[in-house]
Amino acid sequence: MATSTGEGAAAAPKAWTARFKELPLPLRVLFVTSFVNRAGMFVFPLLAVYLVRSKGLGTAEAGLLISVGSTGLLVGSLLSGPVCDLRGRRDALVAALVLNAVGYLGLGTLDGAPWTYALLLFVALVGMGMFGPAANTLIADLATPEQRPFSYTVSYIGNNLGMGIGPLLGGVAAAYSYHVMFAGNIVVGLLCAVVIRIWVPRDTKSGTAAPKAAGGGRLRLGGVHGHVLWMVLASFFYVAPLIGLEYALPLAVTTELNASAGLVGVVYTVNSVVVVGLGLQLEKRIASYPIRTLLLVAGVLWALGLAVLDFGFSLAAVLASTVVWTLGEIIASVVVPTYIADHVDEHRVGRFMALNGFVLGLARLVVPFGLGLIWQNHGARPVLHTMLITPLVGIAVFAVLRIRSSAASAPAASAPASAPTSAPSSASASASASVEAGPGPADAVRSGA
Repeated sequence: MATSTGEGAAAAPKAWTARFKELPLPLRVLFVTSFVNRAGMFVFPLLAVYLVRSKGLGTAEAGLLISVGSTGLLVGSLLSGPVCDLRGRRDALVAALVLNAVGYLGLGTLDGAPWTYALLLFVALVGMGMFGPAANTLIADLATPEQRPFSYTVSYIGNNLGMGIGPLLGGVAAAYSYHVMFAGNIVVGLLCAVVIRIWVPRDTKSGTAAPKAAGGGRLRLGGVHGHVLWMVLASFFYVAPLIGLEYALPLAVTTELNASAGLVGVVYTVNSVVVVGLGLQLEKRIASYPIRTLLLVAGVLWALGLAVLDFGFSLAAVLASTVVWTLGEIIASVVVPTYIADHVDEHRVGRFMALNGFVLGLARLVVPFGLGLIWQNHGARPVLHTMLITPLVGIAVFAVLRIRSSAASAPAASAPASAPTSAPSSASASASASVEAGPGPADAVRSGA
């Protein structure tokens, strides 16, 4: 496939539909089912409303139960890697959907003590936490290095579209009956599980690529995969602002601006429009730039968007900032899983994708609590200041991390013109050997190599 770097740069770029058709069939099935499953997630966005209105819980009690149950996201993310390794990517995806359905079935039908709702939500969210890392691992298995940025972009766009549609459909279902809301979520999830079980092969590992480096199965801060581990951990500074906005923006809009909560829905709509309208355009240009540059640009976009929100807080600033920070969100969401797929041994990709999901789950637990304490003690403005500082810290960290060039973006000129093109393992090794210079943790990583 021609990319924007290398000898095929002069060729006209292919339409995204043509590129989509070139992907392996199991990946196309995965993308469609992921979108449908996300669109069918009726319950989670309306869970607090359900617990208060249908189960008679207080708002504080419902919030506590949701927080406790949300630890399932962390557990599911960590379980995804071992399940992918032991049972295969397909079984991990199916198990994730079944667990989600079982948990929601209990929530929708059983009456019990409040702690039982937390337990059932925990089960449902273990499934939700497993699905994303397993899907990213399947993409790493089946997509070529040149196809990975496009594949992760399509996956990201589909998930965002689904999350935009799901609450709307869920609201319509809940207005009719909470039982219909739960039934719709469960049926959609189980149908997706059946489709994946039929169309995705059990063993999706290529079996042809040589290991990128020798080493044990543990995730270590140093060693041959240390640079990947540092990157995934550092991505927290780009995930935290997103979770912070989910928590703080509705409160700030309704209390500080005295505006309707409907504006929050407009923000999500703007976010989805930017993702769909510009996601594929950004992906076409990703291969043209070094990984470090992309991560720094993502941080700058995050910081600019939050600066607009912080220093010019108004209705117009809320909408304008959403356009800017969404661009940073898109870049980081594509670059990080692509980097994992390009640089981690095949038998450890699942663990690193699970760690990437764990970072997101950790942010969902830590950030609302931390920002809530700041808001309670100091007010709304320090919360906005804190969210602005977070991507600035991320920029500083990514500026000094040891970062290697991805296989798909390695300059073609680095290989002899006469080199054969049918040796994926050697090409990958060559790309992995190309390192973008940077001080800091590089020395610690290099000492373990």
